[in-house]
Amino acid sequence: MPEHHAAAPLDSPSAASAHTAPHGLLTPPVPLRAPTPVAPPPADPLPRRQLLVGGYVLEYALRRSSRRSIGFMVDDDGLRVTAPRRVSLADIDDAIRAKQHWILSKLEERRERRAARLQKPPMEWVDGAQVPYLGADIKLRLYTATRNRTDYNPDTRELHMGLVQGATELLLKERVKSWMQQQAKILFVQRLDLYAARLGVEYSAFALSSAGSRWGSCTAQRVIRLNWKLIHFSLPLIDYVVAHELAHILEMNHSPRFWAEVGRIYPAYDEARELLRKRAQELPTLFN
Repeated sequence: MPEHHAAAPLDSPSAASAHTAPHGLLTPPVPLRAPTPVAPPPADPLPRRQLLVGGYVLEYALRRSSRRSIGFMVDDDGLRVTAPRRVSLADIDDAIRAKQHWILSKLEERRERRAARLQKPPMEWVDGAQVPYLGADIKLRLYTATRNRTDYNPDTRELHMGLVQGATELLLKERVKSWMQQQAKILFVQRLDLYAARLGVEYSAFALSSAGSRWGSCTAQRVIRLNWKLIHFSLPLIDYVVAHELAHILEMNHSPRFWAEVGRIYPAYDEARELLRKRAQELPTLFN
């Protein structure tokens, strides 16, 4: 990483003109349309059921939908099953038993990942701290200022944070998160528009998400949500998630037809999927 260089105090007029605007790195060469605001989904806890599977009592959340088949998703919250409204509970339980090897292995994999994350020491929010951004680290440069301000220098890869006297670590973390979310929104819209044109589809709206472990989603109404924490990863990994969610506009499943659509605009999806899992495990504990 580049070493810190001497500079005038950043709250002075001369210093402000010497630094790139916060969005300078990600400003595209052509104007981009602003994303359509999307209200967050209302909190509605799904009903949970239990089933004896392979000697284990398996608890899962059940959601009914208009989809035509039973779908399974495993994340840090456990197993989530989405089933057509017409399918009986007995049929759902049978489908889980038929898929038990995959489900139990994924649950164990998630448990190991979560344990590994919890073992990592939390990041120290001090001057010179390294924060993952677009696949590499940027360096925090903290200084006392008469007002809070943020300036990013892409040449030195330094994020300068001016903090008022007595500012807390929580405030610093929230401001770094806010800056990264702003960058994520700009970049994600750019990549969505690029890959939507390549795939020949249109999405109706876009919003950032803060899901614990889910990187993206696409609804039947073509509303796409992307996890802002993807901004920690390199552009090819972001593009994989973008291509993945856009392909759901054509195929709302993970069938061979779906992966064929992903491969049409992102041929190296298999490698990217595995690398994304690996990089996610390597992320330090940043924002709890």
